Amino acid sequence: MLTELLDDLRAEHDELVRLVLEADLDQPVPAEPWDVRDTVSHLLVADAKGLLAATDPDVFNAELPQVLADPSGFLDGWLAAGKGLAKDVLVEKWHRGFELMVEAFATLPMATKVPWYGPPMSPASFATARLMEYWAHGQDVVDAVGAERLPTARLRHIAHLGVRTRGFSYAVRGLTAPEGEVRVTLKAPDGSTWEWGSGDDAVIGPAEDFCLRVTQRRHRDDTALVTTGPLADDWMDHAQCFAGLPTDGRPKK
Repeated sequence: MLTELLDDLRAEHDELVRLVLEADLDQPVPAEPWDVRDTVSHLLVADAKGLLAATDPDVFNAELPQVLADPSGFLDGWLAAGKGLAKDVLVEKWHRGFELMVEAFATLPMATKVPWYGPPMSPASFATARLMEYWAHGQDVVDAVGAERLPTARLRHIAHLGVRTRGFSYAVRGLTAPEGEVRVTLKAPDGSTWEWGSGDDAVIGPAEDFCLRVTQRRHRDDTALVTTGPLADDWMDHAQCFAGLPTDGRPKK
């Protein structure tokens, strides 16, 4: 399973690299006030932190008080990594660091708990989270440059993470998720059906739209998702599958 996840993570990284190579690094992205360069810088440093978490968790954990003291400032500091670098230099540095991270995770025992900026994760969960980050920030670049990105089967990893983080979507806001189960039924890119959970409350629609919603790259009203029942409806208002501070996501178009 981990090998498959890392292969899919590499594919997501490679697709974004190709897009960045054709883009203007100064092009603003919807994640204001970032531009394409900032997006790459963020991913570059996050990969370096992932490598550190995998290879020297004690050093990684020693940084956490700084993160908790000023999470926004800590993350903003990452953007300096790409300032002033030529595109080819930046992309090469990014790609090299990414490969080091992936190679490190490939050697970890499956039972390892890797520290991160939320609960510690298994190598498989970490790879899923990185894939989600790459896809979500890739969407920012896609939207910025007006490109078209075809959905792939890799969306299943992101959708699975979105389902599993329903409770987190509330906890990050200091709330408790309403009791009860929500069924998620999604149409995959190949026309098949992906399904999680059971019950009358449900989220139904295209897998890509669900992923866009849980990564907050689209307002729920700008998707084809349909909700039945108050649990599903409330969840889609709060959905957030990524660690960090709670955000409201994109405004309605």
